Amino acid sequence: MNRVQHVSRRDFLGGVFSASALVLGVQVLPLDLEAKPSAWNPNVYLGIDADGTITIIAHRSEMGTGIRTVLPTVLADELEADWKRVKIEQAIGDKKFGDQNTDGSCSIRDFYDAMREAGASARLMLERAAAAKWNVPVGECQAKMHEVVHSKSGKKLGYGELASLAASQPMPKKEELHLKSAADFRYMGKDVPIVDLDNLVTGKGVFGMDASMPGMVYASIEHPPVYGSSVKSVDDAEAKKVAGVQQTVVIDGFKPPHNFQALGGVAVIATSNWAAMQGRKKLKVEWTGSSHNSYESEAYKKALMDAAGQPQKVVRNIGNVDAAFSAGAKTHEAAYYVPMLSHAPMEPPAAVAEYKDGKVICHAATQNPQAVQDTVAAAVGIDKSNVICNVTLLGGGFGRKSKPDYVAEAAILSKKLGKPVKVMWSREDDIRFDFYHTVAGLYMKAAVDAKGRPTAWLQRSVFPTIGSTFDPSAKYGQEFEMGMGWVDLPFDIANHRAENGPADNHVRIGWMRSVAHIYHAFAIHSFVDELAAAAGRDRVEFLLDVVGPGRKVPINPEGMKYWNNTMTQDKYPVDTARLRKVIEVAAERSGWANKKPAKGRALGIAAHRSFLSYVAAVVEVEVDDKGRVKIPRVDIAVDCGTIINPDRVKAQFEGGAVFGTSIAMMGEITAKNGVIQQSNFHDYPVARMNESPLETHVHIVQSNEPPAGVGEPGVPPIAPAICNAIFAATGKRIRELPVKRHSLV
Repeated sequence: MNRVQHVSRRDFLGGVFSASALVLGVQVLPLDLEAKPSAWNPNVYLGIDADGTITIIAHRSEMGTGIRTVLPTVLADELEADWKRVKIEQAIGDKKFGDQNTDGSCSIRDFYDAMREAGASARLMLERAAAAKWNVPVGECQAKMHEVVHSKSGKKLGYGELASLAASQPMPKKEELHLKSAADFRYMGKDVPIVDLDNLVTGKGVFGMDASMPGMVYASIEHPPVYGSSVKSVDDAEAKKVAGVQQTVVIDGFKPPHNFQALGGVAVIATSNWAAMQGRKKLKVEWTGSSHNSYESEAYKKALMDAAGQPQKVVRNIGNVDAAFSAGAKTHEAAYYVPMLSHAPMEPPAAVAEYKDGKVICHAATQNPQAVQDTVAAAVGIDKSNVICNVTLLGGGFGRKSKPDYVAEAAILSKKLGKPVKVMWSREDDIRFDFYHTVAGLYMKAAVDAKGRPTAWLQRSVFPTIGSTFDPSAKYGQEFEMGMGWVDLPFDIANHRAENGPADNHVRIGWMRSVAHIYHAFAIHSFVDELAAAAGRDRVEFLLDVVGPGRKVPINPEGMKYWNNTMTQDKYPVDTARLRKVIEVAAERSGWANKKPAKGRALGIAAHRSFLSYVAAVVEVEVDDKGRVKIPRVDIAVDCGTIINPDRVKAQFEGGAVFGTSIAMMGEITAKNGVIQQSNFHDYPVARMNESPLETHVHIVQSNEPPAGVGEPGVPPIAPAICNAIFAATGKRIRELPVKRHSLV
């Protein structure tokens, strides 16, 4: 589905090459051939200049994952390039680069083949150029470490010397390419240090908070406290008395559907961010009412849990669950709750923008510069081709920064003021006005045989959908949410039914790291542990029994397509052999068989397939006599298919363990009278060093399967594994997150 093509030097990031450069592009065609061609028409580019410098465009955003390094190493490896002579340039937002949304754990999966093809094509063109120069058969020429060698004479030509001649070579056909074997990889599969390392450790890295434009002013925005309300009146007299404050500007409220529009509110404009923040404290704003003023978390929780206890829309059905329940078998049931969560990246949203002559230039910490183009263009009334989005480094993202409302705010204010404006959200802004990870109520019921093994399984989830942000009438889970660990349960159970109920939304809802897998995995893998405990069986042995033998499980949901992370089941099947393997590896490496529960100390396990990867986590907990929890060790086994950079994989899963610990132990967003009650890390804490796992061991299961997700799959099994360990250590079963809600004494 990929092809390489020549592109003009002007199209290559505005023309950074000399006339003698070899410039190539790789075009990735739409996977869905019935889709409109304009829906996805990407290009990823590389170039070789006359001095031998290779420039590779990084079209995805860097927020600690290492993607600015990992994707280019794929291309460089196939090109036989000297990594020391490779320069990485960050792409601006442009559809020619393909999907630039660094979200969904799909960067490697979607562009691995394309980058390999680009490198192999350039390599072959260089070899052909050398053959033409020497007047020898191309089969006698081999690219090796930034030069082409003639095997018979030993003559060599560097890539820079060949760039101009290579540029005149015809583009190779795909069938002419010879991709490297794994044994010949120079960089892939190796721990290549990230290209941003020096800048990051020396403080030279430019993040959204660091971006600036000449003549800019600063804006701090007072947003409506309740979703859907807007400015009724403003008294800014005291705000204007603050030194450095220049004026205030009202930003109109959004018009449904919300999408990524600015929330609206009152912006205080000043010569410094500090002055803008201090002036904002002096504002007196009266807000209009909203239909969401009555939103109360506890009442909403009860409504969700009540709905989860009632029959709902069937989304997957196998066998006859009702008949199995009616047959008189022993049953077990439980209800689970996961609260609303905030992304809370260490760097809150920040952007600077200048509107001038019908165009916008902006610098933003964004996961999706193309969404910036769309959103900003709509906000200021211009064509998106007139929006240039420069991508900075991101101090965390987790999905929040793929929603560029804060960039739209900067552009709107710049248009009103006629000068560049920098918008910097405070920590309080970020937590109180997030695109929240949704709250969920879940119900589970199973009929079991004499060994406690389920013969029938019913699962029900009710949550306000992400779809409501884009369609206010949406109340049921979308296909992608149902495809996140819900309709694709891989267990070997003859009778299984999954259901989903409707729910109204009262806040902006968006995707967060691992999305619906968070609450689906928590309920499913907590329930499996409950069944094992009721049967008096070893948790690992029971889990393997429920997973069943190694096999490919066909997923056929009711009334919808199986999302499967947009990939076919032929290429990425639900493979229980791979799931079994990570369970076995995690158990073996954690010493599961030799560590028996003792008072206050025990192990818990959970295993989950998400983003096409298979992950099992064994968590060890210690609970002291005051109910305080420590996590001495986490063992994570992962099969994510073909791996480019093992160090980056390990780092992602180490981070996932910390992120999952925060969700399990302390994360909770609540509302009263429609107003979010949390505002900073004192009341929305994230795991600090002494609260995070003391040791995290990542065990990579070697695989030749296609590459799968890495950034998110480490999160879902952590919360259930922690809670399962707490039960084993204390006898206290946690069915509602966070753990801090409960006394463990």
